[in-house]
Amino acid sequence: MQALRTLAVLDLPDWLVFSGAIYQRVFNDLTGRPLDYGIKDYDVAYHDASDISYEAEDAVIRRVAAEFEPPLREMVEVRNQARVHVWFEGHFREPYSPLASSAEALTRFVSPVFAVGVRLGRDDRMTVHAPFGLEDLFAMRLRPNPSRLSPNYDRIAGSAKARWPEIEVIR
Repeated sequence: MQALRTLAVLDLPDWLVFSGAIYQRVFNDLTGRPLDYGIKDYDVAYHDASDISYEAEDAVIRRVAAEFEPPLREMVEVRNQARVHVWFEGHFREPYSPLASSAEALTRFVSPVFAVGVRLGRDDRMTVHAPFGLEDLFAMRLRPNPSRLSPNYDRIAGSAKARWPEIEVIR
């Protein structure tokens, strides 16, 4: 909640906290583990197509980092979803077309269980984006994204299964 409240005040354009920061906490709650178990970072997305340069994104990363004290400062990972297509293929060896919003990024995640994003409004109302629904998340079921078959799926699923042996992995 500290991260969400800080981000709500910063009010980045079209921001969401998604992926591990969401599904890992749900898995931890469902399995009785400490809520921070297995969490390496808090993925923060924003979408600003007005400047997709590395320098503009880096300025936002620094602005966000300045609002957090360690250890959160080192755990908050900010990325402009409007520029993911610039670096994604070189990093993951998969093509990636430009995104129109942060929520659209969720539709491209490796598994529906990862494709959940939240935003806290200044009025403390939570907005949840889950383009594939929440059934897989609460069933602890990891399956491939039906609209994006990633060659990295098995590696990612194996990593999740090692941390949460209770999950069902569908190949």
